Amino acid sequence: MIKKIFLYCFVLFYLNTTAHSIEFFGKFTEGGIIKGKTSLNSKLFLDKKKIKISKNGYFIFGIKKGRAKDIEIKILTKGESQIFRKKIEKRDFLIQKINGLPKKMVTPGKKAMNRIKKEQVFFNQMRSVNSNNEFFYSKFLKPATGIISGKYGSQRILNGKTRRPHMGLDIANQKGTSIYATAEGVVTLAQKNLYFTGGTIGIDHGHGITSVYYHLNSLNVTKGQKVSQGEVIGAMGSTGRSTGDHLHFGIYWKQIALDPELALKN
Repeated sequence: MIKKIFLYCFVLFYLNTTAHSIEFFGKFTEGGIIKGKTSLNSKLFLDKKKIKISKNGYFIFGIKKGRAKDIEIKILTKGESQIFRKKIEKRDFLIQKINGLPKKMVTPGKKAMNRIKKEQVFFNQMRSVNSNNEFFYSKFLKPATGIISGKYGSQRILNGKTRRPHMGLDIANQKGTSIYATAEGVVTLAQKNLYFTGGTIGIDHGHGITSVYYHLNSLNVTKGQKVSQGEVIGAMGSTGRSTGDHLHFGIYWKQIALDPELALKN
């Protein structure tokens, strides 16, 4: 079993002393998502910033794309502390060229930029949610059937112009294909026609973890609604900046975009 875990580049670490008990599950790499569990009377710090621990001892954090510096994790229990330093595995990302986009979607004009700035408020609010829910600890479900047409971290070249890397997972299928909630949670964003992302849904799963679903043709949920894992929340489409019917699926820890493919393995 241990060999298999290392083969798939997952880390399972367990420490048990009279003072400390902690587990990590996940891959310490760019875009990685780390789940864990510790004793209820512990305090946890990531790079000297306190990490929330749930009522059942669960915690979660993510690793930003481009991070090279080691992560420092400190656990404090009954006045005693221990520090772990984890090296971050560097990744090679794809280059993806996409042509045929309308000019206004590659280089928006002044009017469009004003709209984009206003819509950014929705995303900032969504990614600022840090609830006590612990739905994040369940295994995430792939939110749609279809082929993978875009990967996390890919450098996007749109109509020959270099733009920001792609920070999610694209799943392509027919228009109207059902989109499912990857985990139980509460809808924090439900908008039908945003400039870049079109029909957009965001779901809070607790402790700063949010899943996002872009380019939807239709939405089945509203803001504030609680959803179950696997519940149909919308239908696939090609709204916003899109060249074909697909779902852009993303996972965020606070403001940090994580790799959904890694999240689906945890």
